[in-house]
Parts: sequence; C-alpha cells; structure tokens
Amino acid sequence: MSDSQHFDVIIIGGSYSGLSAAMTLGRSLRSVLIIDSGLPCNRQTPHSHNFLTQDGVPPHEIASIGKRQVERYETIQFLNDFAVSGIKTKNGFEIKTAKNQNFKASKLIFATGIKDLMPKIKGFSDCWGISVVHCPYCHGYEIRNKKTGIIANGDVAFHLAPMAKNLTENLTILTNGKATFNPEQLSKLRKNNITIIEKEIIEIEHDNGHIKNVVFKDNSKAHFEATYAAIPFEQHSDIPETLGCELNEQGYIQVDMMNKTTIENVFACGDNCTRIRSVANAISSGNMVGAIINMELSNEHF
Repeated sequence: MSDSQHFDVIIIGGSYSGLSAAMTLGRSLRSVLIIDSGLPCNRQTPHSHNFLTQDGVPPHEIASIGKRQVERYETIQFLNDFAVSGIKTKNGFEIKTAKNQNFKASKLIFATGIKDLMPKIKGFSDCWGISVVHCPYCHGYEIRNKKTGIIANGDVAFHLAPMAKNLTENLTILTNGKATFNPEQLSKLRKNNITIIEKEIIEIEHDNGHIKNVVFKDNSKAHFEATYAAIPFEQHSDIPETLGCELNEQGYIQVDMMNKTTIENVFACGDNCTRIRSVANAISSGNMVGAIINMELSNEHF
C-alpha cells in the first residue's frame, strides 16, 4: 500500500464502531483505510452481553467475525499501525502513523474509543472487565443476587445504586474516602438498606480476576463477589482535539445527531463520544456514520 494514496475516508480505530462504519462505506464502493493498533479496551472482558445474536460471545470473537466480513469488500484496506497526528489539507486531511507513513482522505472517522484510567489500587486492573465492571446492562445479569459493591462516590454512585439494587439485595457502596452524598441521597440509600463504607481502598484480592475481598487502608477486609466501578477516562487519541474537535464537559467528543464533530468532514462514533458504552451502541453509531458520509460524498459528486 502506497503511503501517498488518497482515500475517500480514513477510519482511525478498527473495533466495533470502526468496522461497522467501514462495512456501510464498503457496500457503497467507497475507498476506505482502517488504521488500528489491535488493542481494544475490552480485551480483558471474557464475554459480551446484551447484544442480540451475540449474547455471551467473547468480544474478540465478535470483532474477528466483523473484520472477516469487512475484508470481503475490495475497496477497504486495513493497516496495523497507530495514528499519531493529523492535519487539515486543501482537499481533506492527512494522517501520520507511528511507522512514519502518511495517508490522505476527504473525510475522517474517529472510532478510537477511550482509555480507562485505573486507580492506584492493587489488583484493580486485573479484575477490570471480569468481576469489577462498569455497566449493569453489560454485566449486571451475570452478577445478579451476588454480594455486590459499587466503587464510586456522590452523584455517580447514586446513579448506579438503583440499577444495581434492582439486581441484588446485597449491595454496598465503597466511597474510597469520605462520602459526598447530599442528605436526600443518604436518606434514599438508607431507605433501600444500602450500606456505605467510607474507608480508603488499597487492594482488591482476587483469583485470576475474580474478586474475593476489598482491603482497606486500616487493613480490614470486606468480602464481595463482584463490584461496579466508575473510573475516570481520557480520549484514546488526541488527534481530534489537535484538529479542533470540541469535547463536552464529560470529556467525550462533541457530536450532533448525525455523529458529526464540530469540525467539518470529521466524524466520531463508538465510546469516544457517548456514555452508552456497549458493543451494540458502537455498531449502531458506526452504521450511522457510514451512511451519513456516503450520502455526503454522493451529493458532492452528483
């Protein structure tokens, strides 16, 4: 593949949303380059759930099936590399990769996802996506009726509490420090018999990612079979911001109803632009982006 080649669309990120956008574009005969480094954020998660026809299938299997299907479209090319920079040009955009290759396109899709920022708690990252999970819709059914924790504080913990309580009666909030609930929130938590532990967490004891105990700074322990956790994140790629794409107050790429960013001809889909973090939503948003871009290209050349 020549690094001087010009594509209709460059897709940065080749997981679910990127593959979905590529399929739609490939079926419309658009020339597409997918740049992907092969490190999806859910690579440690054993099973994907709440996705019709693929419920319980390992995430990597879903992605592999998707890639094989997208590869059938002859106008789509894959590049195993990492996009490191991007600039606006007279006729579109130019992307440079870690392997010092340069590619041009009329339109860009960022399907780059987000990077979870793990807390400095021993064992936390080993359990992430296995028994320390982020979403009751993706994982809640599998941990129903178990002794469950919520590692979060304030409004975030309170947001998770009703959905977690729907799935288990044995629920504890671990604030990892002084609780920041307001009086009304505290009243509701007490009414629902939800325990609050305000101790600082130093370790999660586990067996191959399956939580056993949460260890606190005073060396006391509490046994749990699973926990939810809300942790901070950052964008996996800084190229959207360098191009001028705005982020919203939560840190996601700002998009409109058509997944257009604040920069013309730049689109985003998947986890990088929404709190709805699921395989099903990523595929849906990628499909939307592919259709919108094809419509724009068709109209531009009509």
